[in-house]
Amino acid sequence: MDVRSLMRQSATLNASRTAVVHVSESGTRRLDFAEAWSRGLRMANALADLGLQPGDRIGVLEDNSIGAQDFFAGAAAGGFVRVPLYARNAPESHHHMLDHTGCRAVVVAGHYASEIESLRASLPHLEHVIVRGDDYEDWLAGFPDTDPEAPIEPDDWYIIRHTGGTTGKPKGVAYSHRSWLAAGRDWFYNFPPMIAGESCLHVGPISHGSGYLYTPTWLSGGTNVMLDHFDPAETIEVIERERIGYMFAVPAMLNALARQPGATDRDFSALKVIQIGGAPIADETALLARDVFGMVLYQGYGQTEAVPVCMMGPEEWFSEVPGSNPLRSTGRALPFALLDIRDPDDPTVSLEIGAEGEIAIRCDGQMTGFWDNDDATAERMTPDGFVLTGDIGRLDSNGYLYVLDRKDDMIISGGFNIWPAELENVIADHPDVTEVAVFAAPHDRWGETPAAVCVVSSDPDDAERERIAGEIRDMCAERLGSYKKPGVVEVRTEPLPKSPVGKVQRRSLREPYWAGMDRRVGGT
Repeated sequence: MDVRSLMRQSATLNASRTAVVHVSESGTRRLDFAEAWSRGLRMANALADLGLQPGDRIGVLEDNSIGAQDFFAGAAAGGFVRVPLYARNAPESHHHMLDHTGCRAVVVAGHYASEIESLRASLPHLEHVIVRGDDYEDWLAGFPDTDPEAPIEPDDWYIIRHTGGTTGKPKGVAYSHRSWLAAGRDWFYNFPPMIAGESCLHVGPISHGSGYLYTPTWLSGGTNVMLDHFDPAETIEVIERERIGYMFAVPAMLNALARQPGATDRDFSALKVIQIGGAPIADETALLARDVFGMVLYQGYGQTEAVPVCMMGPEEWFSEVPGSNPLRSTGRALPFALLDIRDPDDPTVSLEIGAEGEIAIRCDGQMTGFWDNDDATAERMTPDGFVLTGDIGRLDSNGYLYVLDRKDDMIISGGFNIWPAELENVIADHPDVTEVAVFAAPHDRWGETPAAVCVVSSDPDDAERERIAGEIRDMCAERLGSYKKPGVVEVRTEPLPKSPVGKVQRRSLREPYWAGMDRRVGGT
């Protein structure tokens, strides 16, 4: 089956039910399924009118909005491949994502248009930039809402999402219609069944983790409620007013919601599921959120390359199991996923229960490889089809998985993946820096933050150190996005520690920051 056919069927069978709610500063707008699908068909025909064909990649840069739903449905209806760009990224990342996927067009919200227009001349494949400006509604209404009946097969590409790159460039992870549907099915497998008319809240952008819940909600006849920004007080208000039943949150969001003044006085009786993912969660946050929202917390484990693989609900998460500590685990393998611990030095070798090694995962909702990057695919996929996560962990005798460390130094800050190499590549351009190493340091709010140790040739005074540190933060924010700038910048003259073969030993630099902690991943 393909996404288009199932979305079309749900639009027909739930025509008068509310499909989409967008809550913004200017008010609340609602669409029923018939209206939402009609707008999607108009978008599909608008794109086809430009000469775009099924299978063409189309980028999109937007926040959650009615327009985002138009493109979500329109790309599915027309058989186009969505390539979401991430609003918090710098233009350099947008350029790479559009370029290496060969996007022929990009749809962009009006307030982001200048970022794309500045890149257009250096993107030879990019033929069309569609800006959602003040005339967007009239433009969309000018196209028919007839079904284009695009030829779509289950194994055709549906979406290309991007993950961080160990060499500084994001890598494309392509999902087929079949694998995208499988991922959504498995997300909901352990959830209480969704009843038609129930609501799923999207606080984070549907281009990120929350988007995995969007399609299953539509197919179930549920209502996708979208916020275009995260404000804890407003989100709490919407959860109560819109009778939200399901939502996705990274730990930093959950922490802010649970600590919002007055949250304990609200009516959350409609809540069934708050799905937590994207980063490790601290015990304190999980326990506090349970007290505020009730027994509705679910935790999953996976990554863009293969998701989800583990899941557990509140009865399991907060239980006592002899020989296990569910509170510190990421759950147990889902019934239709394979989970293994591999030898970090030889990923073809499986380790015994209790041994620490690299977590390897396999599921129906996984990539077949990185987009146009065979070398990266070979590094991350085993001959027997498992995806190597880069996480170090262990399985206990009851099947609970514990994430202990990262093999590849990835940083997860507020649910966003940040690779040291992409910051090091930028920082190395600073004229005073002779060498640099970036690694994860714990952070009270975001779980982790990048820490950069920068070696300079002359011994600066305190004022010079502060100047250099400030310039480095600004460089990273400008070229990579503000959320990737280092929270800690150490400027020194002592050379970085290196192995006998000259490799920088990040772990020895990182260790003092994690002293006294039982795991080397930060939870919020």
